[in-house]
Amino acid sequence: MKRFFLVALWFATAAAAQGFPNKPVKLVVGFSAGGPTDVIARIIAQDMTAAFGQPVLVENKAGAASMIATQEVKRSAPDGYTLYMTTLTHSVNAILHADKKPYDPIADFTPITLVCHLPLVMVAKGDSPFNTAADVVKAAREKPGEISYASSGNGGSAHLAGALVEALTGTKMLHVPFKGNAPALTEVMAGRISFMFYPMVGIAEQVAQKRLKVLAVSTEKRHPDYPSAPTMSESGFPGFEEYTQGLGVVGPAGLPAPVVSRLNEAIRASLVKPDTKEKLSRLGAITEGGSTPAEFRSFLAKDLERWERVIKAAGVKAD
Repeated sequence: MKRFFLVALWFATAAAAQGFPNKPVKLVVGFSAGGPTDVIARIIAQDMTAAFGQPVLVENKAGAASMIATQEVKRSAPDGYTLYMTTLTHSVNAILHADKKPYDPIADFTPITLVCHLPLVMVAKGDSPFNTAADVVKAAREKPGEISYASSGNGGSAHLAGALVEALTGTKMLHVPFKGNAPALTEVMAGRISFMFYPMVGIAEQVAQKRLKVLAVSTEKRHPDYPSAPTMSESGFPGFEEYTQGLGVVGPAGLPAPVVSRLNEAIRASLVKPDTKEKLSRLGAITEGGSTPAEFRSFLAKDLERWERVIKAAGVKAD
């Protein structure tokens, strides 16, 4: 009887997957509309809509550093109709709030694919005395606690990149969080904050006008948009590029394998389309055609280990 039940369940699951999707799919983003994660999600969703013949709708659930969105997806039905666009906060929130155990970033979700990496640029005011990352570190050693760095919020990519510099150099700097990248960058350009790590896209004009200077890039190789700027590795931080934020797509735990396969194929097909690759490149995203679900699970496990080390070494705490 048990064997019969399992066989029947397998056929039912396979039949459901063959018809998937037969209604709109929701792709949840844990941040407000207009940011890099949201824009990337909408580009992918548009391609998935064309592939499925069903709408793939991006839904913004901002708040609590994306934890509201994460927990909503965790609680959703494991049928493939509610997905989540992960960022590094997927791992970081679980680490920072470990005492509350809000979710397990791996066990509570089904990995579908890695989408892209979003590198950062280390920037300072255009006429800042700092010309390199080494200049910042030197000043931080000479004036502990006086050198400051801005971010779009506690636990985000910019914050953790700055914390990583502190951890690797044994320096102590002042982290100043803002509600978004724009106000943080304004303070850097005004010279009230020493530097910040900023998403790759959106600063070319300020650099050209010499309102900002690029001290380094977090990519593995020099970036064509800023060819004179050294990489963080060249600046004395080997392996820094391994901490570049990865974006991916997951569903709740227990998604049927045929549904996962269908979703994986659709997203990876999107990522190799020339026009999609160009759009993502203009956002500063680095794409490699996606990954298998198993490869993405491995990435998430390593990402959790990476950020646990940084958070522990830098003493990062939840708000």
